[in-house]
Amino acid sequence: MKTIMSTKSLKNIFASALMLAATATTFAQEEEAAEKPKLEISGSVDAYYRTTFNDAGAATTATSTSFANQTGFALGMANLVGSYETGSTGVVVDLVFGPRGTEATFNNDVLNGIINQAYVYWNVSEKTTLTIGRFNTFLGYEVIAPQGNFNYSVSHLFSNGPFSHMGLKADFALSDDVSLMVGVMNPWDTNDISGTGEYSFGTQLGVHGQYLNLYYDSGKNDGLGFEIDYTGGFDITDSFFFGINAAYNNNSETDTGFYGAAIYPQIATSDAFSLGLRGEYFVKTADGFEDAPVTALTLTGSFTKDNLIIKPEIRLDTFGNDNEPYLDRDGNATNNLSSFALAAIYSF
Repeated sequence: MKTIMSTKSLKNIFASALMLAATATTFAQEEEAAEKPKLEISGSVDAYYRTTFNDAGAATTATSTSFANQTGFALGMANLVGSYETGSTGVVVDLVFGPRGTEATFNNDVLNGIINQAYVYWNVSEKTTLTIGRFNTFLGYEVIAPQGNFNYSVSHLFSNGPFSHMGLKADFALSDDVSLMVGVMNPWDTNDISGTGEYSFGTQLGVHGQYLNLYYDSGKNDGLGFEIDYTGGFDITDSFFFGINAAYNNNSETDTGFYGAAIYPQIATSDAFSLGLRGEYFVKTADGFEDAPVTALTLTGSFTKDNLIIKPEIRLDTFGNDNEPYLDRDGNATNNLSSFALAAIYSF
């Protein structure tokens, strides 16, 4: 007996075939998209106005920290970061133009200080990444790019540590909350070690957002020596964050070093505005500096509108010895430098 398939059954079979074809096409498109190289461009531009209340010439209006030390209107830097990824490998090139970028790459012999970072990486597995090239330091609470910091000016701790490293590092995600990084690099901010043959070593252990960092080089040839650094913070409430940084450095070759600590309480008063204080105590241990501890207080506001961040900032650096490095408006010695800055940062 011959069976005749109904029109309804034929329609159902045809619809199912179309769905299977569409699903297969979708999977193929998703697979193709996943394998397609990804090119991403990001960056920032920042500028500021700064005035001091101890105005006796440019030599006495700059703090002993890095960046944003000019008075009047000034440019920070233009920053352009490009990343390209294919599968499990990729490359990052971070270019900087302007005073902040030049200072951050002070010992960079590539393109006259334009390259801040340039490295390639390989995600060996979901939990292991290898990176080789020039990358920003793992030490300290603050970073070079201004949009990555709450305060616009930077701390004494950050200014006295390394900015970048040239070398090879391996990052391991030991669990969701524990990470480990180990690296072998050229000494502090050095690109070429052909004349010395020296290397430095670093490691970072991260546990629940708290990081213990260790760095070592011989201390010779302007090296940094040994540094131990803690960086972390805690969300006290949904709107109140408390950051912490503490470090100790010693160079036995040159009998120099430093130690200090900084706190970063920050409170968000609305989705668009936050207020933060950086309180820092810092001491250099070189001859002539032991009795010159620095207490620095920086109060910063942060107003966000789309991609633009406006940061008004008041800063006071006080030195605790009789060798005051600053002059007031009348040319008299004073042991503090107070300043006001208004910065604009646009990131994309």
